[in-house]
Amino acid sequence: MNNKILTALEAVDLIQSGDTVTVAGFVGTGVPDELLDALQKKFSKTQTPQNLCLLFTAGPGDGHEKGLNRIADKKLVKRTIGGHYGLIPRISQLALDNEIEAYNIPQGIISHLYRDIAAGKPGVITKTGLGTFADPRIEGGKVNKKSSEDLIKLIDIQDQEYLFVPSFAINVAILRGSVADPMGNISMRKEALRLDNLAQAMATKNSNGKVIVQVESICKELLPSREVEIPSSLVDCIVVAREENHYQTYATLYSPYLDGSQRKEVSHEKSLKLDYKKIIARRAFLELPETKETINLGIGTPEVIADVAQEEGRISEIILTTEAGVCGGQPAGGLSFGAGVNTDAIICQNQQFDFYDGGGIHTAFLGMAQADGRGDVNVSRFSGRLAGAGGFVNISSSARNLVFCGAFSTGGLNIKVHEGKLKIVNDGKVNKFVKQVEQITFCGALAESANRSVKFVTERAVFVLREGRLHLTEIAPGINIGDEILKKMEFQPVVEEFTIMNNKIFCEGRMAFHKNTNL
Repeated sequence: MNNKILTALEAVDLIQSGDTVTVAGFVGTGVPDELLDALQKKFSKTQTPQNLCLLFTAGPGDGHEKGLNRIADKKLVKRTIGGHYGLIPRISQLALDNEIEAYNIPQGIISHLYRDIAAGKPGVITKTGLGTFADPRIEGGKVNKKSSEDLIKLIDIQDQEYLFVPSFAINVAILRGSVADPMGNISMRKEALRLDNLAQAMATKNSNGKVIVQVESICKELLPSREVEIPSSLVDCIVVAREENHYQTYATLYSPYLDGSQRKEVSHEKSLKLDYKKIIARRAFLELPETKETINLGIGTPEVIADVAQEEGRISEIILTTEAGVCGGQPAGGLSFGAGVNTDAIICQNQQFDFYDGGGIHTAFLGMAQADGRGDVNVSRFSGRLAGAGGFVNISSSARNLVFCGAFSTGGLNIKVHEGKLKIVNDGKVNKFVKQVEQITFCGALAESANRSVKFVTERAVFVLREGRLHLTEIAPGINIGDEILKKMEFQPVVEEFTIMNNKIFCEGRMAFHKNTNL
């Protein structure tokens, strides 16, 4: 064991120029910052290593300088293959400036790729991503002109189309756990998520690579075998992190509620401010199934649905999940997104995607940056920004029912509610309902061909995708359909019969709808 304990600078010496390096972490959770900080310091001093390929699922970062943002240098990094870039702007800017090769591959595909590399399989075969930017007939996941290699291929199996992402070797894994024992076994007892650490370690070892694990402490006794997440046989070296580089999430130093060791008493008394996000979340809340089913909430406005469910006393009637592996309870938001409190279980990310890809989600509530008249949705690249798709493509490609939630416009939207009516004080500068989305993250035609329900919920209108077009089905009380909806859209939706949203959505206090409410 003593031979495995290294300083962070000693550990990153294992990384050689040209290596493919996989990094743990989901947004702001489980990020090995001690090691990333050491890698940045070594490079600043020696200009080595160079030309790394970074492989990650949900880009670990805080939107500023932590996580992969620490190592954003075009000499240090040659290529990135990632599921989400939204909180690693320093990396995404290098990609947008064509300084590095960059690929955006659906998060679940990368998560499954770890397992297939570990198992010696040729790669991932999936229907996830067909008809989207990941489809090689469209963009093939390539972010810029510098990214010339075809990492995603189209194949045919028994007269059906699939995407194929070939396996490749991983030279180094930079992972994170909570505690190492004297043998070098790793526990994740204080981590908010399990993620893909085990699969990443297996993939790296079976590629003849090196596995480096950051922990916060080393215990004196052997860990109970059931507590071991990464066995010592898969671990090459261990680094004890400083507290400032081992936050449980970027929003929390440590909470026993996030790792599931304690349950939190939740009050129903707190009422959320009645802003446009709450209005959208309230209307979307009414799309929850009447039976207890598995639900997924996306980042942003959809997160608020969990708060509304809590406020309405219905949080226990639904099974909320995140692609990061949370099952049940109440998902966390912000830089703790992906984690949750009062969870029933925290499983591995790749296992969660197994369930998702197989159709396990009854209803998914997802965000939208842009939507067009064909029902295509963009959340991955818009207005000169590279956000990446994250788990959005997996979720939207397989959920039985889809509810896209977001403000009708963005960039300065200001609303008021009075006596159950909505008033637009200032509209946003950017309309979300465009003639054609800048990038296809969700393909409406494929969803409709699979007979899946697709709705769009905003603060002022609700649309349903039918026969390849968006149909306006509801408007908010107080809204002028011509001036405040139709004139603000770059395409003409089908307008036949529509209803007025229930004014309880626009009133203070609980809505107190019953399950048999029929809007």
